[in-house]
Amino acid sequence: MEWHDEGLIIGIRKHGETSVILEAMTAQHGRHLGLVRGGRSRRMRPALQPGNQASLTWRARLDEHLGLYAVEVTEPRAGRLMTSAAALHGLNYIAALLRLLAERDPHPRLYEAASRIADYLGDDRIGPPLLVRFELAVLAEFGFGLDLSRCAATGTTEDLVYVSPKTGRAVSRQAGAAYHDRLLRLPGFLRAAAVAATPPPADLRDGFELSGYFLGRDVFAPRGLQLPDARRAYLAEVAKAANA
Repeated sequence: MEWHDEGLIIGIRKHGETSVILEAMTAQHGRHLGLVRGGRSRRMRPALQPGNQASLTWRARLDEHLGLYAVEVTEPRAGRLMTSAAALHGLNYIAALLRLLAERDPHPRLYEAASRIADYLGDDRIGPPLLVRFELAVLAEFGFGLDLSRCAATGTTEDLVYVSPKTGRAVSRQAGAAYHDRLLRLPGFLRAAAVAATPPPADLRDGFELSGYFLGRDVFAPRGLQLPDARRAYLAEVAKAANA
């Protein structure tokens, strides 16, 4: 068995005296592990770091085997990510979300999104809104996508400012006025007609509260899990940057 693919390295762990098991989110083969012989050598260690993009060749005698990886780094961004606490926490959080996926199950949309976000995790203007959208993409991939396109009560596409915590559907200002204290806020940057811009801190908080609510309820809680510590650490760094 042999295949070639591109992947985002999301984890490594020691194996034996000289090798590592590399975990990558790949474009066509999903989250996939493989052994890298000599991966702990001085020459290989800088390449096999989470956050790096790589061209991967996987070989095994049988498909169900762990297999061997040959790795050629195509985007060595790990060194840049290591200079930012927010970027490191964000990368760890993305890896935690991707580990919810079944191993070797292709999710090309999540691969593309994760690879894109990795370039901006250290940018406190671009990274946070991209991560909120990534969380919503994860929800959709698990079958819990939110409907933010029109009001659940009236069908209007105008003035959508709330989301129902029960249904995950948008609610207009007028329809939700009487129940506003029981609804989640829909920030402007997530509205269907929103113009791309750097959201203000309040909108980011609302965005993460929205995505975090549904992730916690629909994805993590059924697995007996809580939202990862890496998420809380990332949000703390985002808040610190906003107050600087």
